[in-house]
Amino acid sequence: MSTTTTTTVRPDGAGRGSKATKAPKDHKKPTAAALKGAIQLGIGYTVGNLSSKPDRDVLMQDFSVVESVFLPSEGSNLTPAHHYPDFRLKTYAPLAFRYFRELFGIKPDDYLYSMCNEPLIELSNPGASSSWFYLTSDDEFIIKTVQHKEAEFLQKLLPGYYMNLNQNPRTLLPKFYGLYCIQCSGVTVRVVVMNNVLPRAMKMHYKYDLKGSSHKRRATRKERSKSSPTFKDLDFQEMHKGLNFDPDTYGALMKTLQRDCRVLESFKIMDYSLLLGIHVSDRKPLVRENRYDSRKGQKVLYSTALESIQGNAKAPEPVDDDTLGGIPAKHKEENLLLFLGIIDILQSYRLIKKMEHSWKALVHDGDTVSVHRPSFYADRFLKFMGSTVFKKIHPLRGASSRRKRTSFHALKSASQEVLSPLKDDKMEEKKAQSMDHLDGNCKLYSSSKQPDLLPRVSFETKGNNEDQDNSSSEGRRASSSTIALDDALPAASSSSVSDSELGVYL
Repeated sequence: MSTTTTTTVRPDGAGRGSKATKAPKDHKKPTAAALKGAIQLGIGYTVGNLSSKPDRDVLMQDFSVVESVFLPSEGSNLTPAHHYPDFRLKTYAPLAFRYFRELFGIKPDDYLYSMCNEPLIELSNPGASSSWFYLTSDDEFIIKTVQHKEAEFLQKLLPGYYMNLNQNPRTLLPKFYGLYCIQCSGVTVRVVVMNNVLPRAMKMHYKYDLKGSSHKRRATRKERSKSSPTFKDLDFQEMHKGLNFDPDTYGALMKTLQRDCRVLESFKIMDYSLLLGIHVSDRKPLVRENRYDSRKGQKVLYSTALESIQGNAKAPEPVDDDTLGGIPAKHKEENLLLFLGIIDILQSYRLIKKMEHSWKALVHDGDTVSVHRPSFYADRFLKFMGSTVFKKIHPLRGASSRRKRTSFHALKSASQEVLSPLKDDKMEEKKAQSMDHLDGNCKLYSSSKQPDLLPRVSFETKGNNEDQDNSSSEGRRASSSTIALDDALPAASSSSVSDSELGVYL
């Protein structure tokens, strides 16, 4: 006969809501396959049992509820029979997590199908923690084992997490869909269900775990020898040095990171990382399995990297089958698709972390170690992401400068064209004034005999005046053509001075 109990415990008592039965000393510990089967069976049972409960608003006490059920291998009136060892399942805050799943558009049937339809896929762990990672067969969810302190901290975090998701469902923070504890044959395993950041259907040519620190932030030789290694901060600076985005994408990405880091800082969370997967689009296309080709859209809202940074719209955009929601970027001449998310946020700046930072700061530079106070950690994280990892493209910078130079020359030539008529008008006025002055002088000179400065001035007798008049008339015709070309000199017919004399003055 199975028993199902619901207890309300303090947040600092996560995992202590019910007594765990001690297994006999000669009882074998469960295998990894048995634990995976027990996780799937337990989640399937508790989600199916929760569907019979009516929907209602989430209350404050719902965050501290822990439901416990015992599932014997022979089955009972309430639980199914199974071929795994007897185990006890604890479900933390079931109503709160049901709300989170509804917020992201996850229906109970889809959640059950993803979690229980096919065996879980075990993934390697590149980090320093001893956590196990399992992936559902449809690539939607990650199941990660957590320590008791992490499960306890997540339960404390739930009210603030609930408030943040209500305000902003588009975030790069982890999306938690369930927290469970399995006690089997004396072994206690706590698991959290989260969104999957790196889809298996898209080959990741590079993977990075980035924190913004430099102390021991290089992949080990063992990690580099793997078929799909996960590199770190110093490796990124040597291998990529920067990923380029168009200005709109860069602004949206950095705005999302800033908002998420301020939320983590308010919760006094540090030592988190940015998990970054890079797919090079120019390389050989990936051959996908049939189940990904047959999928129409996605079951989880706001789960892709591109959706997580796209504004505040509530309606989800359809996911492109070719990109799977990756963020387009460029590195040199390569076209990239980026998949990213903030991970490992269940590390609070508690006493043990303060002691760790103090000890490392004595041995190394305190600002280069990963463990640091939350405010400094967030600022260093954002500075590294905004200046070293992600960079803004200025594609029209050269063209705009050329356009500015061209427009400047055009403006200069246009101004010259505008000013040239003004200059011509001024020249004409000056010439006209000089002609008026010259006419006055000529009259003066004609009354008092012409000065010696004038050439061809004749003091001969009056009998030679006729020849002079003939020559002057010929010169007048020649000079009149010159004056007509310049178009600035008035006719000097009234002047008593010959046109050749006028040419000298001009």
